[in-house]
Order: sequence, then C-alpha cells, then structure tokens
Amino acid sequence: MTVNALTYCVNRRVKGFADSTKAWQHFKEGGTADIILSCVDAFDVNGFHLMTRARQHNPKLVFIAMSGVKDHEQKAREQGADGFLGKPFEIHDLFDIVQRYVVEGPGKKIVPIDV
Repeated sequence: MTVNALTYCVNRRVKGFADSTKAWQHFKEGGTADIILSCVDAFDVNGFHLMTRARQHNPKLVFIAMSGVKDHEQKAREQGADGFLGKPFEIHDLFDIVQRYVVEGPGKKIVPIDV
C-alpha cells in the first residue's frame, strides 16, 4: 500500500523492497535513491544499520525511520535519521513527509521498505 500511495502522491519512480536485505542489495549493485523510508524493527538488517550502510554510498541520503516502538523515535534522532513515522500512522502523515522531502525537494526518489 505504501508504494502505491507514494507513486500516486509524488508521480515519480518509487521502488519497494520486501525486506532490508533486498534494499541493501540494491545499493551494493549500484542502485541509488535520494530518500529511504524504512522500518527500523526489521529482523534481517535493521533500518538503522541500513541507514548507515546506504549513507556510505550517498551521504546526502534522506532517511525516514518507521517504527511501532515509541522509544525508537529518540533513537532515530540520535542515529541521524531525518524524520520518523510512528506506526501505525495516518496516510496524511506519510504525505506530510513526502511534501517536505520530495515535493519541496525536486528530483527526489523514494525507496520505501515494505513493513
């Protein structure tokens, strides 16, 4: 649903991955992104680790952390995430993030991690 909503909202290329390992593989194979939305509670490669690895390839990468654990909002700030979406979130919260980082920042792509 997130990929469909974002594709409709931003009218740009949006790529989704089933898990963080597949997202990381995307970067290892030379793939790029300007923005990643990722659940930080992932079992394979947690979102914070993905953020660190992906930013090694693109230091300007915008990273939006998502979690159902309230304490992860503070951890996301400490780890350097640009934004945080607490789960469950309303679709307008997602669109607000898109407005801030995509619509107001032309040429951006979003790579959400399916949660």
